Amino acid sequence: MMANIYTKTGDTGQTGLLGGSRVWKDNLRVDCYGTLDEANAMMGVAYSLCKNEEIQIILKDVQKKLFALGAEIACDEQGEKYIKEKIGKEDIENCERIIDAYTEKTGPLKEFIIPGKTTASATLHVARTIIRRAERNIIKLLKKEEIREDIFKYVNRLSDLLFALARVEENSEWIQEVKNRVMEKLKNYEKNNRIDLCIAKKMAEAAEAKALSMGVPIVFSMVDEGGNLVLLHRMKESLLVSIDLSINKAYTANSIKLPTHEIGKLAQPGQPLYGIQNGDKMVIFGGGYPLRCGRRIIGGIGVSGGSVDEDMMIAFHALRVFEMEK
Repeated sequence: MMANIYTKTGDTGQTGLLGGSRVWKDNLRVDCYGTLDEANAMMGVAYSLCKNEEIQIILKDVQKKLFALGAEIACDEQGEKYIKEKIGKEDIENCERIIDAYTEKTGPLKEFIIPGKTTASATLHVARTIIRRAERNIIKLLKKEEIREDIFKYVNRLSDLLFALARVEENSEWIQEVKNRVMEKLKNYEKNNRIDLCIAKKMAEAAEAKALSMGVPIVFSMVDEGGNLVLLHRMKESLLVSIDLSINKAYTANSIKLPTHEIGKLAQPGQPLYGIQNGDKMVIFGGGYPLRCGRRIIGGIGVSGGSVDEDMMIAFHALRVFEMEK
């Protein structure tokens, strides 16, 4: 039989620490682990809202760490012997690795972030501010009692980690939003099989502008419904190999009628396209996208020159022009 949720032991305004001692509920130590519990609950909300599976996995791991951290702070001297898992240097370093990896994807911060672009990212920002409050409380406690250095170091890194995750979530939502709007617009695009060269040039210019802002010299290509090259736009200092890769990405996306990164997933062992040739004209990694007119594919674009993520981001920027023009 489960114990009652209420115990009545706190009716006097005191609560028990792990180890047996009792303190007032407004005790600073209680405030510390209570604030961590608040942050943990907000991360649960963020977890339920996030669509990015990688972020969900990271949040779930952090929530487990916060339970261990809260338990340690909730201990008196007698209770320390019951703590089996403690936050350590490896946890701090893991936070730093994740922060560095995602910061590399989203790029350096060039302006202040105003939370609210998406519900999930805004919730991550709320969790971040709660962690900042927990950090302030822990530092106050540190001035009165002994606290392990790894504890306040981890909490400090955690707020930075949540900030990085919020940026990634915003970016992921934005890309999906752009893609959805492009596809919706293309459903109403009534035109023949010929691609408008004027639009192709505008897309190439948009791709170059985005690439310049990222410091990535690229090649942008567009093919028509038959796979024939309509436009090739090469930036100065882009690699020669990027020319063929860009054209072939556009060709692959158009001929198979899927983005090249999705084709890559279908080419894995056990998948429908396993064994597809990754060479000659077929490219099965990100950077190529089909151009859809209603139910018909009318061509494709390809971007090559940066990392796969960079090529995809630049290609999406070009697709925004296609959406606005059509």
